[in-house]
Amino acid sequence: MLKLLSRLFIKDSENTASPMVRAAYGKMAGYVGIACNLLLCAGKFFAGLISGSVSITADAVNNLSDASSSIISLIGFKLSEKTADREHPYGHGRYEYLAGFMVAALIIVIGAELFRDSVAKIIAPTEVEFGVISVAALGISIVVKLWMMLFYGKISRKIGSETLKAAAADSRNDVISTAAVLAAFVIAHFSGLQLDGIMGALVALFIIFSGIGLIREAMSPLLGKAPDEETVERIRVRIMSYDGVLGTHDLMIHDYGPGRQFASAHVEVSADMTLIECHEIIDRIERDFLAEGLNMLVHPDPIVGDDSETGQINAELGRIVREIDERISVHDVRTVTCSDEKKVIFDCVVPSDCGIEEHTLTEEITRFLRLKFPDCRPVITYDYGYAAIPKTEQEE
Repeated sequence: MLKLLSRLFIKDSENTASPMVRAAYGKMAGYVGIACNLLLCAGKFFAGLISGSVSITADAVNNLSDASSSIISLIGFKLSEKTADREHPYGHGRYEYLAGFMVAALIIVIGAELFRDSVAKIIAPTEVEFGVISVAALGISIVVKLWMMLFYGKISRKIGSETLKAAAADSRNDVISTAAVLAAFVIAHFSGLQLDGIMGALVALFIIFSGIGLIREAMSPLLGKAPDEETVERIRVRIMSYDGVLGTHDLMIHDYGPGRQFASAHVEVSADMTLIECHEIIDRIERDFLAEGLNMLVHPDPIVGDDSETGQINAELGRIVREIDERISVHDVRTVTCSDEKKVIFDCVVPSDCGIEEHTLTEEITRFLRLKFPDCRPVITYDYGYAAIPKTEQEE
């Protein structure tokens, strides 16, 4: 079904790196969600009136809220495809993240309302009238919501959308809640046990906890979450594949919405290289990444040869910090001679969970360095990497 709909309504549907194509998928999912949820709401509301079941009526209201969620998703995708302007030079892609947050918040509100109604039903249970129409309405709802869960899930994976991931989770919750309502309905008819309120309360708690998890996921990119290790490694390997590149560090990635990532990195090149040669390498790296959809800004760092004293100090520093913590790395090593002392100036990248105080680390590095280079005094600038990228010793 997804392939058919995408061929009919989305131009260039396989180009999911395009913000316009992503928005088209999101809008298509929104229209489908609105239509399906409104039809389910009408059917279950009618069934709830006939049977007198508060859980079926609550489930109908849930579908009406789901339609509202689909409208929010649709608006989010429409706003996210707006082009950049003077006030928002990086575009409006984060509207999609905001839409995902609002859908997750609405899920929690729905769960709280359902829990309140269910508790009232437990306190004052009423008999539910069993009927074929009610059973059929619930059964059809389960099938439709199961299809919607798969539909949203496929699109969310295809375009990497947190909003549609939340919509898929919401549809899954609806499958569970409607199945629970149906089970309570059938049990009450054949055994006389009034489980309508109890089942509704359990389902409501599940929906609330699910919504809290989705809130966390939706907030993460808005707060600036770290890139995943796979992305970092892919970028590192790609940069290191260029002739003339000796190393790379200080990678930072900024997310302004799906398909709107900006990054910067330092690239180490030989100090003997001419400025023209260095610029050609840097320019080629930036162009190639941009062709793949990542706006990359590259800063070159000159590296002296290992046969020089600075090169030897660089190698020794790398060995020292790896013995302290294998995740620590050094870069931008340079030496400055002042009277009888030689300053070794460099940056040291420390993981945020290293657990070693800066002054302690400085003392350790100084002690080990002076064993081999007695006249050297380290001058260290500590960086806490936004993305751990270096691999030293010829890629180990």
